[in-house]
Amino acid sequence: MLNQLTYKTFGKNAILIEWPAVISEDVLQDIVAYKTKIERLLKLQDVIVGYNSLLLVYNFEIEKFQSKVAFLKELYFQKGIISTIRGIHWSVPVCYDPIFGIDLELVSERKNKSVKEIIRLHTEVVYKVYFIGFLPGFLYLGGLNSKIAIPRKETPRLRVPKGAVAIGGSQTGVYPTESSGGWNIIGNSPVSFFDIDKITPCFAKTGDKISFESISFEAYTSIKEQLENNTYQLKKIE
Repeated sequence: MLNQLTYKTFGKNAILIEWPAVISEDVLQDIVAYKTKIERLLKLQDVIVGYNSLLLVYNFEIEKFQSKVAFLKELYFQKGIISTIRGIHWSVPVCYDPIFGIDLELVSERKNKSVKEIIRLHTEVVYKVYFIGFLPGFLYLGGLNSKIAIPRKETPRLRVPKGAVAIGGSQTGVYPTESSGGWNIIGNSPVSFFDIDKITPCFAKTGDKISFESISFEAYTSIKEQLENNTYQLKKIE
């Protein structure tokens, strides 16, 4: 892994650093450690994490690309600055009631498993947050059980509701806002994944963990009411 990084220009003011094209916690650990080193020494406009990449956005147009890359390579191999991911483990409530899980029966039929089994397989995994993208607050999660992986829809829906919990290929996620989307919807979370009015708009970050907790429709309604009254606290798992 250490000798397989590539450095590419990305527009006039950015450098794209890429790792091997795999979804791996080891790669994620390496990316976060490198990101920590970079942010301690460089003042950048933005540093964007991907499954196997870092995009460094500078505040100016890059004129000496090779010089910048030489510095970054030297920084990468420096010892003594180690960042271990100590993320928060969040328990996210999800209602899998048919009123929300509009594709649950479809997933059940195609995977030849009962709806109950689909829900069990979806909730028994501890997912890792690799990065946030696509939409503000959309968490790219690793760890979906391959037994319930299912291709995205050939024709995306024009409107997927906020909070929709869905499966697309080997990934699962929660739509933070209403949008178009082609993933298979199996439930809905009452929790807000992005709130621009908060100091930290998205509660989760790269390296955090997510567990989905199956709740009833009544519990879903109760949490919605608590959120409106600002009395709901998302649970953390120690």
